[in-house]
Amino acid sequence: MQKKEIAINVENLSKTYKNGVKAISGVSFFVNFGEIFGLLGPNGAGKSSTVRILSTLSNLSDGNAHIAGFNVSKSPTEVRLLMGYVAQSTGVDAWATGKENLLLQAQLERVPRKDINKRVSHLLEWVGLSSVSRKLVNTYSGGMKRRLEIAMGLVHEPKVLFLDEPSTGLDPESRRKLWNDLKYLQKQKKITVLLTTHYLEEADYLCDRIAIIDKGRVVTEGTPSELKSKISSDIVTLEIENEISIASNILKNLNGVNSTNIEGDRIVLQVTNGKKILPSLIIELQRKSIDVNSFSFNSPTLDDVYLKFTGHRFDQDI
Repeated sequence: MQKKEIAINVENLSKTYKNGVKAISGVSFFVNFGEIFGLLGPNGAGKSSTVRILSTLSNLSDGNAHIAGFNVSKSPTEVRLLMGYVAQSTGVDAWATGKENLLLQAQLERVPRKDINKRVSHLLEWVGLSSVSRKLVNTYSGGMKRRLEIAMGLVHEPKVLFLDEPSTGLDPESRRKLWNDLKYLQKQKKITVLLTTHYLEEADYLCDRIAIIDKGRVVTEGTPSELKSKISSDIVTLEIENEISIASNILKNLNGVNSTNIEGDRIVLQVTNGKKILPSLIIELQRKSIDVNSFSFNSPTLDDVYLKFTGHRFDQDI
């Protein structure tokens, strides 16, 4: 039995499919009750496979996982009663109304009959679907369908909610509303949320802590601020017209330059005191007859964290 304050505890989780593909390789992390925890990584990194195991929809190959103290392999029924799961692909009946979908889900989740109507009405109002609750779901927008799916995952009032890529396919306005809804859930309902995402902004805005997954492994974990602080350097990006390899070799030997990385026609540098060193970088290249078309200076982002721990940019994997 795990400590009660830990909602999700994952230890050396591995998953190998029958075709020999290893989706997860020794993943470990924990999630405290009341946290929003994110698994951040590109498609194919192992995020969805991890969530499917934790929600008892797939068997693990090795390791251990507990939800609120219950082992997902040995006590799947208890785990299912504690958690809600919203898959990446839609699970709603397009030829039923929004209300009918919620009523059916409540019955499947064994919500007490006397509570069903009140709870369904409350959820429809909370997700902003009361006015369209009697319309067929095939008339809903993508954002409306996603909000309905989340309501269905909450109808039995779970302690832990799993969201697999919750904002995929949503327009920016719907995505932001969804984020605010999840923050409300955390604050008002004290619900624990584990979400997978390949949106850096989503992870940065929503998550109390993040585990970055790459090729089936957790490469680093912490709060967004902690992860960014692991990069003590500032980020300078120089766009070079030609001779980029020569330019990179020149720059990497200069004082204050901690690392260089060539990305197309750009050189991305991690430097100490970027504002101070930037003019000297450009001057040094000009001395070697290498022109700089443009430059930028930024504080570290989650993309820079991903680059540090995986060796490649996040958007290169999407």
